[in-house]
Amino acid sequence: MKESPDLRDDQFQIYDLTVVVESIDGNCTCAMSVGDEFYMKGGKISLPPDQDYCVYALNSVLPLLPAKQRQNAPADWMETDARVICPDPECKLIMRIDRNQLRTLDHDDVSPVPWSGIKDER
Repeated sequence: MKESPDLRDDQFQIYDLTVVVESIDGNCTCAMSVGDEFYMKGGKISLPPDQDYCVYALNSVLPLLPAKQRQNAPADWMETDARVICPDPECKLIMRIDRNQLRTLDHDDVSPVPWSGIKDER
């Protein structure tokens, strides 16, 4: 991702995401429907009003979301793959992770460790 030249050195950009149920080819016992979705903006997840989302399907997609928020090397599989399947083998529910607009965040708004410039603290 080419970062905007207007970014301060204590800022970074990540994508907002939408995770949408693309297909269900089995028996979903959690009453999910094609088109159900949730949103990730910064580090927060939200749902449309009066909509639920299966916790098992959610658990399968959650670990991938921080990587999908960031621009990776073009050949990285996170750049080409966007589908995740629910872990219930009888459900056969497939979700798609869509990138939306870029969001600019300030380091100190998302970390308790104060920003003090670039340094290696390994």
